[in-house]
Amino acid sequence: MNKKAETSKAPEPVGAYPHARKFGNLLFLSGVGPRERGTKKIPGVELDADGNIISYDIAAQCHSVFKNVKTILDEAGSSWDNLVDVTVFLTNMKDDFTTYNRLYAEYFKECQPCRTTVEINCLPTPIAIELKCIATI
Repeated sequence: MNKKAETSKAPEPVGAYPHARKFGNLLFLSGVGPRERGTKKIPGVELDADGNIISYDIAAQCHSVFKNVKTILDEAGSSWDNLVDVTVFLTNMKDDFTTYNRLYAEYFKECQPCRTTVEINCLPTPIAIELKCIATI
């Protein structure tokens, strides 16, 4: 079985991709950021008139992205406890890793999937964190 998994509860994708795809008993999530459904608002981000980042709050973005991942997992028939692998993309490892790592440890206290964290230059929208996840169903 190779089937798209979409939800009306998670933020709309910013490109031509599904929220997730089911393959056998695995669920592959597309990159999930902290945006909110039905709005261009990004929790913890202040933009200027040209859409450039003035300031951002990595903690607010972490809380939001974890919430979005959970929503997609639940809607696709999986759960937070079924996560097996998480790749985390940060745009500012030096300034954000400590806060992100502390919050990650709180959210993943019971469920500890494999994790890779990498710094990247930028993401498609003005966000500081994105997660790419694999879970079982």
